[in-house]
Amino acid sequence: MTKRKLILTTILTVAGSISLPAAAQSSDPDITERIEQASQGMVTIDIPDDILHQIMREDERRQQSDQPHIRPGINKLQGFRIQVFSDGSNQRTLEARAKARGNAIVAKFPKYRGQVYSHSSSPNWYTRVGNFRTQAEASAALAELKRAFPSLSAEMRVVRSPIVIIGR
Repeated sequence: MTKRKLILTTILTVAGSISLPAAAQSSDPDITERIEQASQGMVTIDIPDDILHQIMREDERRQQSDQPHIRPGINKLQGFRIQVFSDGSNQRTLEARAKARGNAIVAKFPKYRGQVYSHSSSPNWYTRVGNFRTQAEASAALAELKRAFPSLSAEMRVVRSPIVIIGR
């Protein structure tokens, strides 16, 4: 049975209140095709309110379970940060330049205090800012940083990164 037939058969079973022609109510293996042809692909299904509410609640529970649960304390999750520095040239000054970039951002945006991460992966140094759970949040912050530091905007970008969220 194809996925389309399975979905329609499941819907018909769940809905139960659909009035089908006598021919369609039989154990006809081609019922899905017959319904599609007769309705020209526009099937209207009346689902009783109590069943609809159960479906909606299940969908909400599924969406909530997709989001990691934030416990009190330090939570390490997969998220996004804004990379504001990445360089591998002039090895003597790399660390200082990476940290200076982070300090400049915190000076202008105190909300990022404690959220500036500089690290080395030889031969490069990187500075990343923020702990964003979604790419949309990180993109909005990136636009804000690019407006504040237009001369550095070409270097800035959103990167997927492990993040730290403090649960209360």
